[in-house]
Amino acid sequence: MSTTSTALTPELNQYIADLFSAEDDFLRTLRTEAEAAGIPPIHIAPEQTGFLQVLLRAIGATTILEIGSLAGYSAIAMARALPPHGTLTALELHPTYAEFMTRKAHEAGLGSVINVVVGPALDSLAALDPTEQFDAVFIDADKPNYAKYVEAVLPMMRPGGVIIGDNALAWGEVANEQTTFEPENVHGIRSFNSYVASHPRLQATLVPLGDGMTIATVLAS
Repeated sequence: MSTTSTALTPELNQYIADLFSAEDDFLRTLRTEAEAAGIPPIHIAPEQTGFLQVLLRAIGATTILEIGSLAGYSAIAMARALPPHGTLTALELHPTYAEFMTRKAHEAGLGSVINVVVGPALDSLAALDPTEQFDAVFIDADKPNYAKYVEAVLPMMRPGGVIIGDNALAWGEVANEQTTFEPENVHGIRSFNSYVASHPRLQATLVPLGDGMTIATVLAS
């Protein structure tokens, strides 16, 4: 038993990645092809893939919303945890990224599962059917709008569903009040973390895998 947290050293993180990653050859190749296509090499860490799949299966997720998809790495990883009738709606700002992602989803055999919606995420959210209900939302888009995304999706979340925000540690800068590294993004992450931690309809925690994921369970109203 320990009364303090064990610091996650690079060696321990590599141990976790080696043992618990759900990344396979398809996802590794996707990363390489995406970078060759000019898509920024930004995606969740391999060790996050297995965690997300465990979480989604644990809550029995059948409907997932992803806000910010880029090349589709995280969307494909999450969609693999869905049952045969499950769906994942991916919101992506850039048409060229969305086109690449759609192609890779079909190559992964998930073309009928993943639906890519192109445009600014807040506009896409406003255009969704208000009766739509999601079991899980994964946010990995522009950091200053994270809290706004939560506010927009909360009415579409089922009780017991989860909201997941990536980069919750803000590249290691989230606790540095004097940071000069992308201060607007760090402030956006801080605001998001504080928002979900104090929201009366959410119970939240932060999991320090990758660059951190803040995970909030939606409580019954």
